[in-house]
Amino acid sequence: MPFAPWLLKRLTHGAGYNRACNKRFPSVKIIPRDTLWHGPPPIATPYRSWLTDPGSLTQRIAERCPHLRVEVVFQGLRHANRDERFLVGNGPRSRMLVREVYLYCGDTPVVFAHSVLRPADLHGVWRAVSGLGSRPLGGALFADPRVRRGPLRQRKLGPRHELYHRALSVLPGVNGPLWARRSLFVLHKSPILVTEVFLPGIQEL
Repeated sequence: MPFAPWLLKRLTHGAGYNRACNKRFPSVKIIPRDTLWHGPPPIATPYRSWLTDPGSLTQRIAERCPHLRVEVVFQGLRHANRDERFLVGNGPRSRMLVREVYLYCGDTPVVFAHSVLRPADLHGVWRAVSGLGSRPLGGALFADPRVRRGPLRQRKLGPRHELYHRALSVLPGVNGPLWARRSLFVLHKSPILVTEVFLPGIQEL
């Protein structure tokens, strides 16, 4: 689902909007301390190896699944989630560019990925994101040696978290907490926050 040129222009409102965004949004290099997002879970957790692997999640899944595919379910402007507002610097009403995809192994959804960046950066260092379509974002991030990744943070998501029900929208009848991890990727002081929510099917890989 790449952005058409007219839509990209509409989303970012031209150069004046870009300059305003660059002034309004802070320079973020690390995720602030958050007691809900913490270090690795206990060793007994079956998701631990997925939650702590520092490499490309897409590549690791592809090594175990010959039929990996990416399905884009949303790409556009949304307000930042409560635990993403450190990216905004201007209160909860500022909108961010959000990309949400499912990673499937065959017909089984295994990961729900949610990425957030500043709209102005679509004309800047992250302009390649607008044309990804069904290609994985992780592949582009790990292929660029200039991109710096911050430490991984993990937590369990419950029904009160904004991502919980969106992650389970393709799995009706499934309930219970979901393990997730997130990290910040930075290129030339411009951040992308990537959150990966692990669905039950990942345990089969």
